[in-house]
Amino acid sequence: MTHFGIICPPYPGHLNPQAALGRELRSRGHQVTMLQIPDLEFKVRSQGVNFYPVGEGIYQPGAMAQTFTQLGKLTAVEALRYSLDFCQQMVEIICQDAPKAIAATGIDVLLVDQLEPVGETVAEYLNLPFICISCGQVIHRRADVPPFFTPWNYHNNQWAKIRNQVAYYFLDRSCQPILRQINYYRQQWKLSDYRHIYASNAQLAHISQQPAAFEFPIANLRSHLHYVGPLRNPAPQVVDFPYNQLTSQPMIYASLGSIQNTKEGVFRCIAAACADLDVQLVIAHGGGMSAEIVNSLPGSPLVVDYAPQPDVLATASLTITHAGMNTTLDSLTYGVPLVAIPITFEQPGTGARIRATGVGEVLSLANLSVSKLRSLIQQVLTKPNYRHQAQKIQQSIQQADGVKQAANIIEQVTQSSNNQVVEA
Repeated sequence: MTHFGIICPPYPGHLNPQAALGRELRSRGHQVTMLQIPDLEFKVRSQGVNFYPVGEGIYQPGAMAQTFTQLGKLTAVEALRYSLDFCQQMVEIICQDAPKAIAATGIDVLLVDQLEPVGETVAEYLNLPFICISCGQVIHRRADVPPFFTPWNYHNNQWAKIRNQVAYYFLDRSCQPILRQINYYRQQWKLSDYRHIYASNAQLAHISQQPAAFEFPIANLRSHLHYVGPLRNPAPQVVDFPYNQLTSQPMIYASLGSIQNTKEGVFRCIAAACADLDVQLVIAHGGGMSAEIVNSLPGSPLVVDYAPQPDVLATASLTITHAGMNTTLDSLTYGVPLVAIPITFEQPGTGARIRATGVGEVLSLANLSVSKLRSLIQQVLTKPNYRHQAQKIQQSIQQADGVKQAANIIEQVTQSSNNQVVEA
């Protein structure tokens, strides 16, 4: 059996799918350890995955919560820029501590999140096999594929390629502090420099939790890239929810994820847009709103800190989301169409895929208003083509069985890699 180590960003949108993959591998007899900052020990262990701390000599306890609080106040490019300092600190933590942690635990193979690229550098330095995992969109770094932070659709022509390349250039420029930090260690470890951020060097496998049906029509994909669908299985935690307060009205589920959940104005706009409709609005705000704000929301929404998202979505008619990949995929798993309000990071790119695949509509944050949102809600609720397209992706997700397929691929390529080492 193999001992897998997980290196990923310390955000729920990455921790949760990575932990689901870890639980699946553990169920097959493998050992799985997540290397993370000390603040997340309880979170990781409660997900049923082993934990090993990194950053104890660098990381200031509580710093991640402060970062989340500040990110929740920002949007678009400002949020990306603010996150640079925290990303640099994670590079330092992983490069300093991960090699020692891997040696201490006896990890054989690394599962590296594409948005924590320094994990690949550690694997290369230690000559460990590694597999890239994309919990958000696959970042292709190809001229024909729009960057993840843009709302652009896919066009395989010259003007679109030029536009995309310019955007990637500015991405690399803005991420120079991170690249310099990574390359400092790569030079120390006699590895060639990284020229581009998020350009994975994975050779064994690159696994995405997007289903192939929820992607642009990209030609000539790499043979080791696998779209397997959502990385999901039952987590050990139990979330209380007032099921007795659900009505027979069509349910609209609204969530802005775990970082953008302090956007009071967006929640207020959602509540006002639904107030005069014959629907029941369920809002899960993840602790981002005070009781005073909740009580002042328009209409009569059912508001909770947390919801058992799969159970709620199983009976929902529509999801209103910031276009976070996990909420989007959870909705499509149940054939639920979406209205997306992208805010920052990869959300504009996910919104572009929502629009391109016909599973919902997108309203930019700059254009958000009660009347425009209400109009889109009514459009998606009443026109059957949105649900039909969502159900087509639902079928592809069911057929793919994401987390099991991902574990199968990981076992296959790991065994193949081990055999090659033995033969050599």
